[in-house]
Amino acid sequence: MKIDEYLETLPENLLSGEDVQLPEKSLREIFKFVGLEKDDIFYHLGCGNEKGIEIAVKEFQVKKAVGIDNNSEKIENAKKNMVKKQIQAELKCQDVLDSDISEATIILFWFTDENITNQMLKKFEGLKSDTKVITIWGPLPDCIPDKVDFPYIINKVPFTKAKNMQEQLLAIFGVKCVDFVTAWEFAERYTKAIGSPEIKNDRFLTIIQTLVIWINAKKLGVACGDEIPESIQTYIKLMKMNFDIDFEPMLKE
Repeated sequence: MKIDEYLETLPENLLSGEDVQLPEKSLREIFKFVGLEKDDIFYHLGCGNEKGIEIAVKEFQVKKAVGIDNNSEKIENAKKNMVKKQIQAELKCQDVLDSDISEATIILFWFTDENITNQMLKKFEGLKSDTKVITIWGPLPDCIPDKVDFPYIINKVPFTKAKNMQEQLLAIFGVKCVDFVTAWEFAERYTKAIGSPEIKNDRFLTIIQTLVIWINAKKLGVACGDEIPESIQTYIKLMKMNFDIDFEPMLKE
């Protein structure tokens, strides 16, 4: 099985973050990192449940909080929970591509679909100066991050465009080249950020993410050295022999 075929089988698209609810600890880390405060108008795009909005209102006391998601069932449940908790905020069942986000000062945006991110980038570029867009795992397309605490990444309007993918990747990792240790460290940070305390396969996901990070770095010409490190070779063989997951096609692309 090729790696891209395997990724499609993962429940709730765990690796991409789609339809995965961030743990409350991660939401708090994000809000502290981005500097969420009382004067902010916070938008959570793809909010799912109400937890992000609740924490923004109750703990960070934002001026206004708006959650947007196209899942009507989740939005209705979130609204009911907000009423029970007596929390004042807006929850909208909308496609983020159709939403009006012009008043936002801070936006949490966790989407990996290139079609969505490219269209949203155009909307983000039209926002008022100093508006912050925080993403997870990857920055906005073709943009140099304003600030990074991986896997959390901030891009601030007006965005700084990257000269190429290499410049963007190195800005994210803060290193001159990506070796196995760097790939593992950042993969582990991501897994811990999106995983719940009960997660059983966090090491398995970390290995997969490590291989994806290093192989992408190799293809972009920013991996350390010309040879494939022994540790990377070992994990590629392990994935193939024990799980029938083949990373070789990625190396040959």
